[in-house]
Amino acid sequence: MINVLIVDDDAMVAELNRVYVSQIPGFSCCGHAATLLQAETMINDPSMSIDLILLDVYLQQDNGLDLLPILRAAASTIDVIVISSASDAATVQKSMHYGVVDYLIKPFQFPRFEEALTSWREKKNLKGSHQYYEQADVDRLMHGGAPVVADARRLPKGLTPQTLRTLCQWIDAHPATEFSTDELANSVNISRVSCRKYLIWLAQINILFTSVHYGLTGRPVYHYRLQAEHHDLLKQYCQ
Repeated sequence: MINVLIVDDDAMVAELNRVYVSQIPGFSCCGHAATLLQAETMINDPSMSIDLILLDVYLQQDNGLDLLPILRAAASTIDVIVISSASDAATVQKSMHYGVVDYLIKPFQFPRFEEALTSWREKKNLKGSHQYYEQADVDRLMHGGAPVVADARRLPKGLTPQTLRTLCQWIDAHPATEFSTDELANSVNISRVSCRKYLIWLAQINILFTSVHYGLTGRPVYHYRLQAEHHDLLKQYCQ
């Protein structure tokens, strides 16, 4: 369970955010702080085990952004999403400078709130699953995971729609299977080198998730699996 601390001096807004958090599977509100002093106390309490802070800027006694340098100075692993009516450039830019993972301007709708938390969780999981990254993984960490719109006419040079269709049909038939380049290449009877080019591209457009495994020789072996939320995109290449 991901523990979320809400820092907001408006009890009604804090309760609304708590309800929103409770509606997203895997997230739980572990506390509410109305001041920075209360927030610091909770952050320093090892029993709280906070993963994410939802931080307002305009607090009655404090400026919420003053919490950000405190977290940085402590080398804290807690991430922050700012939720505030503050929309001036200086506040937004200062928040970005201190590495907030998202910024929601009040008022907002639940889908935007849900997107902020689930996108953060996806990046957090990606950070924890790799010792080394491919470029597609870094792109997802830095720029998010929005898939590229499928268009077979815009395949990278050297890739053909026919071979891509064959690979995607195999993946479509094994949606829950994690596989290596060699396993897929042998299954569809194409060369490993050719197969890997297609897998790299499918990972770049976020249809496949990549993980790295290390064998007895210490050399990395890349494994792939379909990202369930992009199954419909994969099917477009199966036609």
